[in-house]
This record gives sequence, C-alpha cells and structure tokens, in this order.
Amino acid sequence: MATKIILGIDPGIADTGFGIIASQKDKLTCLSYGSIKTSSKLNLADRLEIINLELSKLIKKYQPDLIAIEKLFFGSNVKTALVVGQARGVVVLTAKLNKIKSVEFTPYQVKQAVSTYGHAKKDQVQKMVNIILNLKEIP
Repeated sequence: MATKIILGIDPGIADTGFGIIASQKDKLTCLSYGSIKTSSKLNLADRLEIINLELSKLIKKYQPDLIAIEKLFFGSNVKTALVVGQARGVVVLTAKLNKIKSVEFTPYQVKQAVSTYGHAKKDQVQKMVNIILNLKEIP
C-alpha cells in the first residue's frame, strides 16, 4: 500500500495551524507541524497572501495527497468569524489551485476522531495527538 500524505489545516487569520502526517497501512507518522502566523499590523489582503504563500510552500515541499480543513465554528464574535472565514477561503482556494482534494471536518468531528469525545478540551486533544503520533512533546 502506498504512503498517503495528509495536510491538516486549522484556519485562522493570526495563526493558521497545520499538521502533516504520512499514513501507511495502520501507521501514522508526523512529518511536520506548526503554524502560519500573520501580524495584526498588516492589512487583511497582505495577511491572506501570507497564508497562501506559506501554505503553497508546504504543499510544494510535502506534496500532500489530501488536505483536511477544519470547518469554521461560529462563536459570538461575528466580525472575527468573517475574517477567519476569509482565511479559510484562502486555504480552500490554495488546495484547489494546487489540484489537491480537500475535505472538511467540524471541530466536533476532529475531537471525536482523536479523543473519542466530541467536546474534549484542547489539552485532551493535544495529549491524544501526542500518543497517536508518538511525539516527543505535546504540540
């Protein structure tokens, strides 16, 4: 069975989180993780461009077979949700322009898959990711 590379994205305007894993049979291996940060001192268009350019670099380097994107969670701050939605749109478009299939998951689905509890707290999810991927430290 061929190795599949999956790029997971948690979109944000200030901080777009990413994780890249290799999947072969029943084994998952972490290739990289981190975030694409943008400064609030920049205008929105420049921040969106940074997300596109940095994501494109990751795609070129790791050549993922699939991009998994977290769906937008609407909180009480509509203004923030709209800006994050624009960052998410850049992620979706960047995947499309690079001819990579993308799939979307809600935060609940991600938490359910990783921790078996859809309402898990962030630290619980981090601990489970650490265990599943056999990392040296909690991301």
